[in-house]
Amino acid sequence: MTIQDAMKEKKMSIYRLAKASEVPYATVNDICNGKTRLEKCSAETIYRLAHALGISMEELLAPCMIKRPSFENFKSSVCHHVKEKGDIPFIIDTLEHQDIRTYYERKWYPESLYLLAMLDYLSRENNVPLCDEYDDLRRCKLESPVYPASVLAMSAAAKSDAPMKRAADTAISEFMRFNIVESEVRNVV
Repeated sequence: MTIQDAMKEKKMSIYRLAKASEVPYATVNDICNGKTRLEKCSAETIYRLAHALGISMEELLAPCMIKRPSFENFKSSVCHHVKEKGDIPFIIDTLEHQDIRTYYERKWYPESLYLLAMLDYLSRENNVPLCDEYDDLRRCKLESPVYPASVLAMSAAAKSDAPMKRAADTAISEFMRFNIVESEVRNVV
């Protein structure tokens, strides 16, 4: 939960949080607006903010400690996970852990939608009904197409958009729905 999420949940403005925590308004404002990184603040400041928000210091700092992998590494990890677990166990595991929603709430939209596309693709491949828990996210779409790095490299080397067009034409429909160009999720090494 980000500090902004905690403030929204408690219906607190920056001014009210500054008053309740006895942390200077300028400091709270800088933290909330990204000018000051929360994890660089003193333990006392973090304690006061967490206490005023009614959450633990760990909860307040957790979003700062999560490192986002590159999207290519994320995709590779998901594909390896599918290969290692198998389709049905992967579907079950993904639904139980609710990573799709977690990534979406972190605003990691490509990761969230890629995982949802994988879930939908594997469900179709295995004749498993779609879980309606993510119907709201199924209406989302990335603003611009996301191509595999290899396709972008081929396009750059060829000085042509032809490799990108071919990749989009052969992409798996569940991924294309979200503007993610993905054609191969099975052959991972």
